[in-house]
Amino acid sequence: MATEILMPALSPTMEEGTLAKWLVKEGDTVSSGDLLAEIETDKATMEFEAVDEGTIGKILVEEGTEGVKVNSPIAVLLEEGEDASAIDSASSTSSSNAAPAEAPEEVAPAKGYGRDGEAAAGDKAPSAPPAADKGERIFATPVARRIAADKGLDLSQITGSGPRGRIVKADVEAAQPGATKPAAEATKAPKATAVEGQKPSMPAGMGAEAVAKMYEGREYEEVKLDGMRKTIAARLTEAKQTIPHFYLRRDIQLDALLKFRSQLNKQLEGRGVKLSVNDFIIKAGALALQAVPDANAVWAGDRVLKLKPSDVAVAVAIEGGLFTPVLKDAHLKSLSALSAEMKDLAGRARDRKLAPHEYQGGSFAISNLGMFGIDNFDAVINPPHGSILAVGAGVKKPVIGSDGEITAATVMSVTLSVDHRVIDGALGADFLKALAENLENPMVMLA
Repeated sequence: MATEILMPALSPTMEEGTLAKWLVKEGDTVSSGDLLAEIETDKATMEFEAVDEGTIGKILVEEGTEGVKVNSPIAVLLEEGEDASAIDSASSTSSSNAAPAEAPEEVAPAKGYGRDGEAAAGDKAPSAPPAADKGERIFATPVARRIAADKGLDLSQITGSGPRGRIVKADVEAAQPGATKPAAEATKAPKATAVEGQKPSMPAGMGAEAVAKMYEGREYEEVKLDGMRKTIAARLTEAKQTIPHFYLRRDIQLDALLKFRSQLNKQLEGRGVKLSVNDFIIKAGALALQAVPDANAVWAGDRVLKLKPSDVAVAVAIEGGLFTPVLKDAHLKSLSALSAEMKDLAGRARDRKLAPHEYQGGSFAISNLGMFGIDNFDAVINPPHGSILAVGAGVKKPVIGSDGEITAATVMSVTLSVDHRVIDGALGADFLKALAENLENPMVMLA
């Protein structure tokens, strides 16, 4: 029986995407795991794999098409021996996949966290696949049904990992005769969160038509929002409305660090390594989280999660938005290793080639605008992080030395934005003190 291939949800915040490129054509034979297409999400361009085997009978969405909704049909897969006449039946079969309208299954609302992969309050979790004991249909691909019959498996005891809960080849191959549904669920690949179906809300304020009317007769260019910009707008609005921010500011003298960095870079020149000030800031933040472990925490709705490793997120500006790739276990890595990893993540972020697990997570973030000549600023917390450090430029200033004399020093202003639900003032001050001590005495970071 012909099966529709549906637009996948390739990132937690994706509700629609662009079918950038087909990697197959009509008539091609594919197997599970073969690459089918390149999909542009709100965050990156990602490859989409087949979950079953068959022949591409018809491509329903041309490459380059924007705004393709998640779970909408993009192609038809034919089973062995089928021809184009089976394609028409696929659409009618797909329309019957939904549970009966007169008996919708109740679902609990997902808990609200925030941007980059967390469900917003009030979103509905996906309903479970129809249960066989209610006399409702079990949805499985033809190949999955054939393998199940050969292995003597009861499809009603297998939970599908395919689109709309459909049982696919991988599900029945992993199942054992007599397996119960809870066991199948335990081994099932993780599903994306309910935010896939969420439509990012626009920031509060005047509507588009009302604003446009204000500028009638004035020349302007209308810039269409892409998926990333819509997500940024929704998540930052949510962050400022729901997170009780407070701010801690501190000046840090960089002269010792700049001298130490210059010496290290000379020694590392033969290896092609050049450390940046930002590399030292990442390391200093990671070690400060270990020194003040209560600050290494995130907000989880009705509780606080205290992390053991130092997973540091770093904001990377790209055209039209930004990413915050995460350097995991940053406290355990050398400066040169952090530098190489950061360059790799930043490069792939600018090409929108990061996978979701590379920009989700972490408890603390760094946003550095010093290279743009900004002396200081306040950054918006990226939920569910507990804090974010805004880093300004190092500027020559007069300071009073330890001998009481006025001298010149390179001073960098930093501001720690803190979620007061997670971190109190004294705790935030302790963390900022530990970070400043690491930067003003850089050799201790190598101990």
